[in-house]
Amino acid sequence: MIYIKNLIFPEKIYSRWLILLIDFFIVVLSLCLSFYLKGEPYLKLYNLYAIILYSICATFVFLYMRIHTRIIRHSNTRDMMRVFAAVLISNILFTLILTMPFSPYFKFSLSGVAHVLMINIFISSSLLMGMRIVIKDLFVYICVPGYTLKKDNVLVYGSNNSAILIKNAVEAQNELKINVLGFIDSKADKIHKHLEQKRVYPIQDIACLKQKYAVKTMFFTAEGLNSDCKRAALDECIKLGIKVITVPPSKQWINGRPNLNEFKDLKIEDLLERAPIELCKDHVFDELDGKKILVTGAAGSIGSEIVRQILSYNPEYIILCDQAESPLHDIQLEIEDGIYAGKTRIFIADIKNTTRIKTLFNLYKPQIVFHAAAYKHVPMMENNPTEAVLTNIWGTKNIADISLEFGVEKFVMISTDKAVRPTNIMGATKRIAEMYIQSLNNAMLNRQHRFDGQSEGCLCQTKFITTRFGNVLGSNGSVIPRFKSQIERGGPVTVTHPDITRYFMTIPEAVQLVLEAAVMGKGAEIFLFDMGDPVKITDLAANMIKLAGLKPGKDIEIIFTGLRPGEKLYEELLNDEELVIPTYNKSIKISKTISNCYIDVDNLIKDLLELNASNNIDLMVSKMKSILPDFISNNSKYEKLDLKMEKLEIL
Repeated sequence: MIYIKNLIFPEKIYSRWLILLIDFFIVVLSLCLSFYLKGEPYLKLYNLYAIILYSICATFVFLYMRIHTRIIRHSNTRDMMRVFAAVLISNILFTLILTMPFSPYFKFSLSGVAHVLMINIFISSSLLMGMRIVIKDLFVYICVPGYTLKKDNVLVYGSNNSAILIKNAVEAQNELKINVLGFIDSKADKIHKHLEQKRVYPIQDIACLKQKYAVKTMFFTAEGLNSDCKRAALDECIKLGIKVITVPPSKQWINGRPNLNEFKDLKIEDLLERAPIELCKDHVFDELDGKKILVTGAAGSIGSEIVRQILSYNPEYIILCDQAESPLHDIQLEIEDGIYAGKTRIFIADIKNTTRIKTLFNLYKPQIVFHAAAYKHVPMMENNPTEAVLTNIWGTKNIADISLEFGVEKFVMISTDKAVRPTNIMGATKRIAEMYIQSLNNAMLNRQHRFDGQSEGCLCQTKFITTRFGNVLGSNGSVIPRFKSQIERGGPVTVTHPDITRYFMTIPEAVQLVLEAAVMGKGAEIFLFDMGDPVKITDLAANMIKLAGLKPGKDIEIIFTGLRPGEKLYEELLNDEELVIPTYNKSIKISKTISNCYIDVDNLIKDLLELNASNNIDLMVSKMKSILPDFISNNSKYEKLDLKMEKLEIL
């Protein structure tokens, strides 16, 4: 077998003159066969003259069109069309010669030869193209490793040019041992027809194809995954346990071809994404262009994405502030590898350290502050409430007060839906921080108080803005990375409660809305983001298991561990008493909450910090509950404090 392979397909490509000789032989044979089929004896002298003259014409055309320079084993459709064109031009040229004045000297009968040439066009082009197809297929069969091995059947969604290119790209990689069984589409005019020798099937046939042909994979283009038809096919694949591979949109392909290295397994984030947010980038650019911007918590999931997106709006520089050394170092290296290396300043600091933060402001003079630094993990903060109060309340107050002292134009606080009717320490600390930020803005507007560090009559109009949204997909410590690691370990996947639901948003789209809210904010607003529909966590876990090609309950178990301390079944973005005002961006709304007096909130926070310093946790949490009457602990050791307060109210 190896000897035959080396004989037919040596490492060195055959000489182009040998290819031309083979083509010449086929051309002559085709014309002789055409004479024979027409009933003309080709051995007659005038027919021999015709064969010789036609061969000269064909050789000239083939040389001019360089048909012989094409590597046959790599022939494609265009090469075949080029061969057909060469045959057609050869016959036309020969016919033109026969009509010239000197043609009678050749004793040709034009009417007789015309019929022969019509037959010849078909025979000659068929033999030339057939020869190339046979050699190409023989080369693949003999020389391509793994071609003869059994291949896995896959499907490609769609029937447009992108789907065809995906099919060709996949089949060209024979080492993948993949056979494209066909295309899946919902367009009635294409169903049950063929493209590239592959049939187009309706979505309803996916189950039958899996059963009959053991289909294990389907390829999708990554754009528009949530269109109705695509989503129906995706849901069917997930239900049947068919692995889904996403391919980048065609506009990202290099030279019109998809890169196999960019083919990715479908992620649960892809299914949860919604229609792209329409961001008014011109407004954001006008707001951030040339500004000095501080991002606290810059090493976190939200903070780092804020940094990435702001860099594209041409700030003078961004100060990345965080106390987490290694994550901050990672984001620094990431930025230094890009085009914005000179646009960042790294500053390690704890937001609770007043001296250190003032050093930052003195050194870099930030004009806009995005405050993303916070403790966010509910169960952990339930067990460490003093740290939650110090970071989320005092840290926020410290940054806000210093921002005001140094004349910052805008202060944007990143809050959470857990601040609405809080059931845990973390949510309560974020709600108190919201109250302080709003009261600070109201105090300036009403000239109620002169702040430390400011002289009489010098009251800067810093705009304090709050943004509130739910869970973000893929953030550090969030449910999706946890489920993924549990599935990779073979399970079980742990869910706290069968009925628990959450709102989800991707990190990039959350930050896009933060930036636009920062632009439209006039001060004292709490901006709410459209989080879409709530997602049941049990369904999320089941779908992630299916996407891994496994079956929930059979390959991977889902077990319920019970609600964690402070956790509730569902989250809210709005209190009942809060009014909602729409904005020009349908994804952003404004909550007009009840205004709080700065002096009152400031005194309450001072009392809270004194209790924190005394380490009397129960008294401190009770104080938080008195500040926030709707703070009712859930599945927490602090539920006992709610009972005490109820008894006091009764008395």
